[in-house]
This record gives sequence, C-alpha cells and structure tokens, in this order.
Amino acid sequence: MKSLLKSSPASGAAADEPEAARGGSTVVLGAALLGFFLISLDALIVTVALPDIGRSLGGGMSGLQWMVDGYTLIFAALMLSAGALSDRIGARQAYGGGLVLFALASAACGLAPHLGVLVAARLVQGAAAAVMMPASLALVRQGFPDQAKRAQAIAIWAVGGAVAVAAGPVLGGALTATVGWRWIFFVNLPAGLLALTLLARVPASPRLPARLDVVGQVTAVIAMGTLTYGVIEGGDKGFGRPLVVASLLVAAAAAIAFLTAQAKGAHPMLPLPLFRSRVVAVSLVVGFMLNAAYYGGVFIFSLYLQQERGLSALHAGLMFIPMTALVAVVNLASAKLAAHFGPRVPMVAGQLVGTAGLLALLGVDAHTNVWAVAALMVPVGLGGALTVPALTAMLLDAVPADRAGTASAVLNTGRQVGGAIAVAVFGALLSGANTFLAGMRWSMLLAAAGLVLTAGATFTLPRNGRRDEEA
Repeated sequence: MKSLLKSSPASGAAADEPEAARGGSTVVLGAALLGFFLISLDALIVTVALPDIGRSLGGGMSGLQWMVDGYTLIFAALMLSAGALSDRIGARQAYGGGLVLFALASAACGLAPHLGVLVAARLVQGAAAAVMMPASLALVRQGFPDQAKRAQAIAIWAVGGAVAVAAGPVLGGALTATVGWRWIFFVNLPAGLLALTLLARVPASPRLPARLDVVGQVTAVIAMGTLTYGVIEGGDKGFGRPLVVASLLVAAAAAIAFLTAQAKGAHPMLPLPLFRSRVVAVSLVVGFMLNAAYYGGVFIFSLYLQQERGLSALHAGLMFIPMTALVAVVNLASAKLAAHFGPRVPMVAGQLVGTAGLLALLGVDAHTNVWAVAALMVPVGLGGALTVPALTAMLLDAVPADRAGTASAVLNTGRQVGGAIAVAVFGALLSGANTFLAGMRWSMLLAAAGLVLTAGATFTLPRNGRRDEEA
C-alpha cells in the first residue's frame, strides 16, 4: 500500500484538478466509505437482536456469544494478513471480492434456518470484512494522491466507521422490532450493491509485491479461536470439561508457535521489534481494554434491558442513543486537547471517565429507571471517544513512518480482539453467576479494573507521546 502514496498519474492534482478527476475521487471515497460503514455496523448491529435470535433459533448464552464473536474473532485474526493480500491482488480487486463475499454471507445470515448456519455465515462475514478493511483505506489513498485532500478523505472515511458503531444498536433494535431480526443482515444487500456499482467506476489498482506470513496467520487463527471457544464453552458447561481444557491448552501452544514464527520468520505479519517501544505496547493494551469495556458493555446491557427489564428490541436500542450520540463531538474535542496538552492528557482522562461510568453501573439493579441506566452508560462511550483519537495519534508518532501502516493494523487488531474476548469472558461470568445481575456486576468491575490499570500505564508515558527509545 505504501507505493500507492509514492506514484500516481494524478500526483500533481491541486486547485486546477480536472472535474473528471474530482468526480472519480468522490466515487472512490463513496465506495470505500460504504464498505467501511457496513463492516463497522455489523460489529454491533446484532447485539440488540440477540434475544430475538435466541428465541427464534435457540442456542442459549453460548450461542448468543458466538453470534457476536464469530464475526469479530475472524475479523481480528485475519486483519494483519489482509493488508498484504490487498497489495498482492490490488486494492480494488480485493475490495470488490470482499464486498461480494460479505453480501453473500449477509444473505446467508438472514436466511439461516438454524444457529449453526448463522454462526458459520458470521465467520464468513468476518473474513470478508478483514479483506475489505485495509483495501478500503488503500482505495482512498489511491483515489486521493494529493496529501491534503487525502487527509480530508481519510477523516471522512473514519467518521463513517464511527457513525456506524454509534448507529449499530439503535438500527439493530429498530429493524428487529419492525421487520424482524433477519433484516439486520438483509439491510447489507442494497448498501453492498450500491458500493459495488460505485466500485465498477474505479480504475483497477496496481498489484504490489507483498509476502504472506502463512505460519503466523494459521497459528493466530488457531490461538484466538481455541481461546474464545474455551472461555465461552467453559462459562457455559464448566472449565473442568476435557474439551474445554484441551481447547485452552491448544490456544497456549498456538500462541507460543505464533510468537516463535514472528520472532524467527523472514516476513512476520506482526514485527515484534515494534513492542520495544513502551508507547506502542501501552497503546495496544489501552486499545484492547477500551473495546473490551465498550463492546462488552453493549453486549451485557442489550441482554439486561430485554431479558431482565422486558424492553422491546426497539426500546432497548433507543437506550443506547445517549451513549453514542456525542461520540463525534468528543472525538473532535480529544484532538484539540491532544494538540494543546499532548495526547497523554485526553487518554488518561478518557480512561478514568470510562472507569467512573463502569463503577456507576455497579449500582444498577432490577428496578433502576431505564433512562437512568441509559445515562449511566454515557461515560463509557465518552471515555472511549475521548481516548481513541489521542491514542491513535500517539501510536503513529511513536513509530517510524514506514511502520505506520503496520502499527495502525496492530492497534485495530488489538481493539477487535478486546471486544471478542470481552464478550466471551462477560458471557462466561453471566453463565457462571447465581443471577444475571451478579454476573453483570462482576463484568463491569473487571472492565473498570482493567481501565484503571491501563490509565496508570498511560500516565507513565512521555507527555508528548514521542518515541521513548529516542528520549
């Protein structure tokens, strides 16, 4: 993808850029934005529909967890290699193939006759999303060779993902309550068709030399898959069961094999020297915990509002609006705070705000006013919105320019893994506790403790976030 930035026939585009070129750039951005919106939306749109899907297809708590994690897990596991694949076959070609696969998997989700088919289709959705994610950003870079215009386009692209994450629970609740849960998947089809129509007008992308780390990719999928399986099934059936124990042992062995491959491989997908930087290591852990708190919280409270409080899917979705409505505004505030005080200040502040929200949610019981619950969830969303822009800026400042793409991919992978592991662990706590409320409180307490630890680690970083090895 780096060569897309270095050479393009339109590299001199500026104020006198031809109208056709400007129109072509708009088409590229529209196609990339639609796909990024869809893959971000599908990470959370399913959460509010979980009780209805469970009543329709069965499966219990472990089935509900797999409907969320089947998508997020494969998305995270394949994301690092997907960038190299996009370079090898061309961004436009990779993006188009991913879009087609995503649409077909969405149709299979909507038509699923039983839970096994739905989970399998969600896995395919996640694989398609992993291919689309880096390819969509590469398309934006290809379509906007001018640096200033490219920065504006990437900002718009990023806002599309943020809006999708905010809209996911609300749209999922509205569709489930009005036309049924299957439409949370069918809605992807017209949007995907529109994205493919726009993509047809985009020139083919160059194919770039890129090596795939096959051993690293296979061991990463095995490690993450068996760990998630062990946690989900252990919470549901007991951690002493032979299959659960075996799964966790395989996860440990695969993780060791993965790290060995990354340390000794000629072309590792996760360069371990990156983690010599304390800023990079802390940033990855912070990103993990932020998504664990946010995705895990949405999962828990989607179930709480419907199963414990009896709200419809629509009303449950509406309860998430206060938490998500101010995300874009707070993102901008975070950027301004980081510019004035350095990225460490909004990062620490955001994690502490999120912690305060999680601790406040410990007081929620079966009789708490549901609008009060909605208000108490607000700090969890705002804490993440305050932290992530500054976190991303600090990470990119901490690595050499030629490692920026890899570092960004590592951060996004870590965040997705955080969401997947949180759903697995929180679901296990719900299954293992005497009551739903007890499991919910243990989950919030665990997330709060994690954020306190990462806030403390963040506070030890350099104030300006520069590379600590250069200090």
